[in-house]
Amino acid sequence: MSFTAQSSDAAAIATIRILAADVVAKSNSGHPGPCRRLIEAIRALIVIQTCFFNANSKNSKWFNRDRFVLSVLCVLQYTMLHLLGYKLSMDDLKAFRQLDSLTPGHPEAGHTDGIEVTTGPLGQGFANGVGIAIAQAHLGAVYNKDGFDLINNFTYVFCGDGCLMEGVSSEAASLAGHLQLGNLIVVYDDNHISIDGDTACAFTENVEQRFSAYGWQVLHVNDGDSDLAGIHDAIAAARSEKNKPTIIRLKTTIGFGSKEQGTHGVHGSPLKADDIVSLKTKFGFSPEQKFHVPQETYDAYAKVAERGAAKEASWNELLSSYGQKYPTEHAELTRRISGKLPQNWEKSLPVYKPSDAAQASRKLSEIVLTALSPVLPDLMGGSADLTGSNLTKVKNSVDFQPPSTGLGTYKGTYIRYGVREHAMGAIANGLAAYGGIVPFVATFLNFVSYAAGAVRLSALSRVQVIWVATHDSIGLGEDGPTHQPVETNAHFRAIPNLAFWRPADGNETSAAYAVALKSTHTPSILSLSRQNLPNLEGSTIERASRGGYVVVEETGEDLTIVSCGSEVSIAIDAAKKLKEQGIKTRVVSLPCWLVFDQQDEEYRLSVLRSGAPILSLEALSTLGWERYSHEQFGLPSWGASGPYQKVYEKFGITGSNIAVVGKKVVDFYKKKGGEVVSPLVKAFTL
Repeated sequence: MSFTAQSSDAAAIATIRILAADVVAKSNSGHPGPCRRLIEAIRALIVIQTCFFNANSKNSKWFNRDRFVLSVLCVLQYTMLHLLGYKLSMDDLKAFRQLDSLTPGHPEAGHTDGIEVTTGPLGQGFANGVGIAIAQAHLGAVYNKDGFDLINNFTYVFCGDGCLMEGVSSEAASLAGHLQLGNLIVVYDDNHISIDGDTACAFTENVEQRFSAYGWQVLHVNDGDSDLAGIHDAIAAARSEKNKPTIIRLKTTIGFGSKEQGTHGVHGSPLKADDIVSLKTKFGFSPEQKFHVPQETYDAYAKVAERGAAKEASWNELLSSYGQKYPTEHAELTRRISGKLPQNWEKSLPVYKPSDAAQASRKLSEIVLTALSPVLPDLMGGSADLTGSNLTKVKNSVDFQPPSTGLGTYKGTYIRYGVREHAMGAIANGLAAYGGIVPFVATFLNFVSYAAGAVRLSALSRVQVIWVATHDSIGLGEDGPTHQPVETNAHFRAIPNLAFWRPADGNETSAAYAVALKSTHTPSILSLSRQNLPNLEGSTIERASRGGYVVVEETGEDLTIVSCGSEVSIAIDAAKKLKEQGIKTRVVSLPCWLVFDQQDEEYRLSVLRSGAPILSLEALSTLGWERYSHEQFGLPSWGASGPYQKVYEKFGITGSNIAVVGKKVVDFYKKKGGEVVSPLVKAFTL
């Protein structure tokens, strides 16, 4: 397909350039330089849209649409969405970066029509794009048949120097090259300017050689400011390469057309009024007009939108024909596209009795995955080089690998992420954003911190990612403080819309998975033990699914101990010792704060009720437990290296010592006198 220039191209480029300047100027905020540098890169997007891109602005969720990820700043993307006819009006553009607008300072998936993933922190969008490409390769391999190329979309990522400086993009690019993702096309805007100035001050590597070493096809367009034909040919070559992802280095001039073009001065602040006047005059626009789009430009983009609608209509016909010939696969695919889980999948969850053998919750997690995988093909996941420790690869599962490697196939559901925790998390966000897949990822809990940026965006994006986070406390023992998480629980519990689970036994582990799989808009971290945990009397999947419940009940109690994870059995042991002393002690298991907080007030107050002091117990930081207890016992410092039983003894987390601590709490509150009110009773809650 050869390139044919359109008469509307020049007007469209000029329109987008001027419109972006007006948008940023009105908000008096944002980064006009990246906007305008990408307006030079937008020539690449214009070529993609007019010649290659398949999407329907009237149905932004059409499943086989090409995905576009802007891994940098967003005025450009908002402008393009408006021109293409997505649900983004000119008034929305005028409200850029204003309260409650559809055009926030950085793009947010689910908030603005047409935005695929939430980006902003540099490098995240790049890694999301890798995840989206993996999802397409997998689902295409599973469901495409001869004559029915149903899932064949491309993923286009636009990135800048900052994205390629961030380590997460390096991790993701390395894995993408190994996986031979020929459906992934990255356009790199190489303008040699960052906020600090010329990239010569900090970023002088040869990017083309770096990506070539990763196993990518590397192309370049030396005149990204004007060479539309060269851009077209590079994209066509990228689409033709089926066994490698492609990066196109597009050399552009930042702030092209402004008085400060080519300098970092145009990067970090809006253009001055006289510069905008000069810019408009230079490109044939009236300086008096603001937010003006010529009808010629609207008409040109209306044709692109019409083509997209026709593409979807044709695809829907193909899908219908597919259903007639492959009814079983059609039913499963359409179910997955809808985001629904198979009927009766919960019946496969393992259920335990107190007499069942004690097992580590990481092992209990493996048992759940083994039980669910045959009935839930949506599950796709892997580990950051800790498969044997995380226990995430179930029997008979196939690795997701390029068929040419002999290591697996694209139909495989197990991803070998390598030691790339941050990219793993961001890639999982892309898998979830694509649809039809419920991604799970795994590492030690301590190393989920390496991926904190991606975890935060999971929660903000409201995407369903399940973290299998094993070796979750000082209970991992000999590896010592470098591997024993202390503050990690407090960090992740503080993130809005993130479910942090610490199950205490088999039923609670099944409950954590049950709730996580139903929570289509909430990511979950399953904090799992290395050491064996006994199955508790009174625990059930149903009860644990409420986030907190009473494990040991007493009437007229003197004390309640609230705990989670591996410490619940220690709390129960302490309660027995206290009862022998005549101190009636209730025990509450609180495996997930977020889910517990979502229960009705009457239930929560029945679990953590008034009348007696409440003592919390966890072999991690006590930060946050004051929300649920009057007194807190946990780790005052880093952990220690040694057999886990000895480490627990060192820090006083034993049934005997907690009984001593519990008695002190009871004696203190009796001496203090007065009514003991539940910590849940407050003037207001957020």
